[in-house]
Amino acid sequence: AAKEAEIEAGKQQLDAKTAELATTDQKNAQAKTDVEDTKASLSADEQFLMMLKEKCQMTDKEWEERQKTRQLEMKAVSEALAVLSGDDAHDLFTRTFNPSLLQTASTAASGGGRALLTAGAKERATAAASKVLAMAARRLSSPRLSALAAKVQLDAFTKVKKAINDMIAQLGKEKEEEIKHKDYCTDEFNTNTLQTQKKEQTSVELSAQIEDLELTIKQLGGAVDALKSEIAEMQVQLKRAGEDREKQNKEFQTTVSDQRATQKLLKAALTVLDGFYGKKGGALLQEDPAPPPAGFDTYKKNEASGDVMSLIEQIITDAKTMEAEAVRSEEDAQKAYEDFVKETNASTQAKGKELVNKSEEKAKSEAELVEAKKSKDATLLELEQLANYKAQLHQGCDFLFKNFDVRQTARDEEVQALKQALAILSGA
Repeated sequence: AAKEAEIEAGKQQLDAKTAELATTDQKNAQAKTDVEDTKASLSADEQFLMMLKEKCQMTDKEWEERQKTRQLEMKAVSEALAVLSGDDAHDLFTRTFNPSLLQTASTAASGGGRALLTAGAKERATAAASKVLAMAARRLSSPRLSALAAKVQLDAFTKVKKAINDMIAQLGKEKEEEIKHKDYCTDEFNTNTLQTQKKEQTSVELSAQIEDLELTIKQLGGAVDALKSEIAEMQVQLKRAGEDREKQNKEFQTTVSDQRATQKLLKAALTVLDGFYGKKGGALLQEDPAPPPAGFDTYKKNEASGDVMSLIEQIITDAKTMEAEAVRSEEDAQKAYEDFVKETNASTQAKGKELVNKSEEKAKSEAELVEAKKSKDATLLELEQLANYKAQLHQGCDFLFKNFDVRQTARDEEVQALKQALAILSGA
């Protein structure tokens, strides 16, 4: 019975191992699928990064060209302004605005002659500059140009020209800041996208790891319970085997004692019979016995006495044989019990070691599960923070992206209008 229980336990363990192997194969197939998915995702990320780099390079190149164009434009405008501010242009403007009101004076500090406008010419120059600024203000819907157009008519030339130059400088500064802000928004969006993709991939991997760990813990828990049950069953079988061995030994002692007592008794009886029927000489064996009394026959030995004695001897022999067989059976039973105890102890020790390993592996998996869940929670929190930051970027950058070209063009036109007004005033 103990061996059958052990065989049954072995079959159960084999079934458990087979199920564990099937689960492992399934996990292996799932892992291979995850690897393929990860490789595909990585390839897509690399292609996206390559496309992003190409796009950034094209954008950088375009911005360099735009910046170069703006620099050339500003240089051309500056040169045009220098031409318009020269002495020849000054004289030409003087004659063009009002030749009849010209006055000529010499400027000792400059070492050369320079024409000066009369009060009427200055008024015309002021009106012309104001008109240029007002038209630009209406076209560009610029409150600053509108205010400056009004200021041109009220303030002195020097003060107005300073205000125009200050505004040109301010517009250039705003342009540079807006370009920097756009570059910042572009970089932040790209970084946010890449970080989000990485965290999402990490979240997927952690979810798979958590699922795998939970399955592993469940299987290890079942294996631990099965091992505990098997060890307990083997201890029960070992105890029962000991009790059975004790009963068998008592039966053996009784059997041997009975057979030996039977042999002793039969030997005693055989000795008595042999002493009577087998002795030589004596009254019963005399060749000329005394004649029997009247009415009696001559006394003779019982002819069946030999068969009786042979039967007793056979019974004694059988008793010895039964004793020997009982001894051999006892020795075989004792050896089988010792072998069973040895095998059971070895199996119990092996299963105990396996139980310790499974328990340690289960505890390790449980600790890893706790860490994986913490990591997933942290990853989800980071994804939420990335989403919130992306929403903030949209609030601060969407308007800029949508209106960037329009705002840059309008600002360039403002600068151009200001430089035209400045050229008119410088020629006054």
